Amino acid sequence: MPGIYIHIPFCKHKCTYCDFVSFPNRLNFAEAYMACLYKEVEMRARELEKVVFDTVYIGGGTPSVIDPKYIYGLMKKIVTCFHLTKDPEVTIEMNPGTVDAEKIAIYKRAGINRFSVGLQTAVDSQLEELGRIHTKADFVATCRLLKGENFSADVMLGLKGQTKADVEETISLVDENGATHVSMYALTPEDGTPIYTDYLNGELPDGDEVASLYDYGRALLKERGYLRYEVSNFCKPGFGSRHNMNYWKRGEYIGLGVAASSFFFGKRMTNTFDLDEYMKCILSGHFPVITSEEVEEGDAKFEFVMLALRTVFGISSKAYEKAFKSDWKKDFARAYEATRQYFDEEGDTTRIKDEYLYVQNQILTEFLA
Repeated sequence: MPGIYIHIPFCKHKCTYCDFVSFPNRLNFAEAYMACLYKEVEMRARELEKVVFDTVYIGGGTPSVIDPKYIYGLMKKIVTCFHLTKDPEVTIEMNPGTVDAEKIAIYKRAGINRFSVGLQTAVDSQLEELGRIHTKADFVATCRLLKGENFSADVMLGLKGQTKADVEETISLVDENGATHVSMYALTPEDGTPIYTDYLNGELPDGDEVASLYDYGRALLKERGYLRYEVSNFCKPGFGSRHNMNYWKRGEYIGLGVAASSFFFGKRMTNTFDLDEYMKCILSGHFPVITSEEVEEGDAKFEFVMLALRTVFGISSKAYEKAFKSDWKKDFARAYEATRQYFDEEGDTTRIKDEYLYVQNQILTEFLA
């Protein structure tokens, strides 16, 4: 079922690797921005009044950096304007250096029932190197506040000087402190970010070293009962992210806020990345969309295959045929023949073998061609 994504673009400090749209020096605009966001909710809800949504995801930026009353107001507006299922999954991203008991209590009263906590690493020197504003102790304190709740922890691989012992310490920390879900992903040095200089200077682990750290981390997570269900995502049984699974199933979603993307009625849209332009558009009663395009059938077919093969569930021939009235193995015959040695086949399902899932981008390049 469709999901709702909401972008809160404020943070205390820009991390050295961050390429997301976030504004560390414009927190004084939070009240005006949230007022515009409430209005955008109303505007979008009018054209989606017949749609029932299953998930809400509040991301950023650092949503937990703003006054929690704005998050409470946002959820009240969402529930009032949109139709949600009886048991929606509602997630908020949090930085351990920006939360306290009162904030979490307000989030829970607002209907938030899932928390995504940005740890990255349990090694304080690495956190400092990344420009993170929290420490290992801050993460532990946040976990205590979330005891018994459904929460995920982010783990980053490929950091300067990172060892397998560091990865083990990090995974042990998230498990022992009750995380039900782990997102473990590789650092991607983006041009224009401070950490890109480290990459150019050869100071970061190379691809083979990161792959080795990933395999080690995957084995540790498996030992601790976390099941991999997508390349970078692991969970205790029953705690997979419904919001993210909707993306990988090529489901529909509406994006609200600056830089948010949407996929609805066969069309992809993206809001402006400029904070001032976003607020100006909303205040004048216009959607802040800067790109809008219909997804052509060929692109839709590739997206279906690419997203499905990112998961351990793989691609269902029946589901593809239902969506496109054709056979994916025929539509992608050349690519399928070139890569079939990397697949496991079971019934009508094709999935990438476990040992190749981390390098699925190299396999899927054949399908892009």
